[in-house]
Amino acid sequence: MLPRFLSPAVSLLPRKVKLTTPFTAGPVDLAADHLLPSPTPRVAASVRMHEVQLNSHTIQTHGASLARKHTLDWLVLILLAAAVVALHYVPPFSRFVGRDMMTDIRYPVKQSTVPAWGVPIISIMCPLVIFISIYITRRDVYDLHHAALGVLFAVLITAFFTCVIKTAVGRPRPDFFWRCFPDGKQLYDQVTGGVICHGEESFLRDGRKSFPSGHTSWSFAGLGFLSLYLAGKIKVFDRQGHVAKLCIVILPLLIASLVGVSRIDDYRHHWEDVFVGGLIGWGPYAYFHMLEELQTANSNGAQDQQSTCGHHIGLSEQQNNSRPRNDLESGNV
Repeated sequence: MLPRFLSPAVSLLPRKVKLTTPFTAGPVDLAADHLLPSPTPRVAASVRMHEVQLNSHTIQTHGASLARKHTLDWLVLILLAAAVVALHYVPPFSRFVGRDMMTDIRYPVKQSTVPAWGVPIISIMCPLVIFISIYITRRDVYDLHHAALGVLFAVLITAFFTCVIKTAVGRPRPDFFWRCFPDGKQLYDQVTGGVICHGEESFLRDGRKSFPSGHTSWSFAGLGFLSLYLAGKIKVFDRQGHVAKLCIVILPLLIASLVGVSRIDDYRHHWEDVFVGGLIGWGPYAYFHMLEELQTANSNGAQDQQSTCGHHIGLSEQQNNSRPRNDLESGNV
């Protein structure tokens, strides 16, 4: 009987191997039960678990060093979040709104299908839950850290640009009339014809932040990142023809689109606001992916051109070297 610690290693040997030695009358079968005992399921499972632990990078083993290495990134992230919160309280540009403009902004005030507190849950918390689930399965703290940092940066950068544009543009929402005149009594300036609102100040200030849609840009930023993350994990573009993988990747984008549609249905945004919000949230991904593809194509073209030039140079040198020999053989020299 072999020692217990050798059983997993011996089990990896071929099962049908015969050895002939000068001390035996015939071949010895190494697959004999007394030489190669089969490992028990418990031993095999322990070996596999030990291999997984050796290849894993957990929070306990690598979390502290990884956090110290990316301390600056997290500090920038905190400052970015503070800037987004501060911009929320900046009053928007007071765009002129006249009597003739009230036709397109007289829709009724409705409750939001997706409330403001639900946007961070959709765009940040849902991707983080999926990242943590994958970490529990694969034990890769690097993947968890970079994915979490990536989705937070994507959402907060998008939120910063969205808030800046909202504040600078000051476009009235479709329900601005009832925000301005909650009792329905209209009052306009006798000289300019502009509205003189008497509604609640905070509700009225929010009514001038229609363009672009923050719900849509946040959703496309977070769920768009999740879509690309899942595309890489399940290898959706491996050309194996698995349509189910494509459906998994499209699902986050569909949810983000439904969030944008809900903003139009609730009369909180015009369709142009939602469209531009989707571009702000999803556009950078497509733009930088296009740049990467162009750089790859250019590098491949340069390599092909160098190989072609080298081939032509080799052919010309071969032809020049063969000319004296051809001249000697023909008697021209």
